[in-house]
Amino acid sequence: MAAKRARVTVMALTDHDTLDGWKDFRRECGDFSVCPVSGVELSAASDRTVHILGYRMERPEILENALEWIRDRRNARNAMMISRLRENGLEITLNDVTREARGRVVARPHFAKVLAAKGYVPDTPSAFTWYIDRGGAAYVPREGLSPEGCVSTIREAGGLPVLAHPSLTGLDAEGLGQLLETLKEHGLWGLECISSHCSSETAYGYLSIADKYSLFPTAGSDFHGSVRPRAELGVRVSDDFLPWSRLGVNFCRRETA
Repeated sequence: MAAKRARVTVMALTDHDTLDGWKDFRRECGDFSVCPVSGVELSAASDRTVHILGYRMERPEILENALEWIRDRRNARNAMMISRLRENGLEITLNDVTREARGRVVARPHFAKVLAAKGYVPDTPSAFTWYIDRGGAAYVPREGLSPEGCVSTIREAGGLPVLAHPSLTGLDAEGLGQLLETLKEHGLWGLECISSHCSSETAYGYLSIADKYSLFPTAGSDFHGSVRPRAELGVRVSDDFLPWSRLGVNFCRRETA
């Protein structure tokens, strides 16, 4: 319903480290005449923030085996963060965060919402800054697939791997170029150039970088609902922005999310 109101016509569901919502998502998209694209977002184990999007998995069972391994390590990390929060005097339990997740994969945004609801922080961004992001009192490094491993796994599943929101890597143009060259060797298909994370000027720079490294530019709002209220659902792009058939879309659209 929200996508239809925002006039979104092509939409991808890219939950972190899970494919569980895909069937319901496809059904809901059909009810509102929105073209669905299957997807996932993998959080790579790295000394910086590297997220790899995967679109249109043709063999999702291959990816699911890797996701189970990733989720086991995510669960261990969540338990360690709970322990560190409690050591810092914050009365928060894993049950609190699990309830907030409402059946979805428990992740740091759910921690942030619980911390804000309990009054330990004024808002969810502060929860990340003070406690659960790099440098925070309760931060625990991620254990999982390397960026190269994420790209390779998505390729093995018949998907199209894309480096998401490159601004969050914290790399300059030279460093980003080196990362893209490495990931291309493992099958990187695209670079997310237009998103809620960057200005128009920055997006233009990423479009140039995508062209330089022969990567398909993609767009996404990175909509997270109330967790990121400033990110509106949907990003407008031209009809020829992407080879839509590669994503399983058999007709040109004017918008994507």
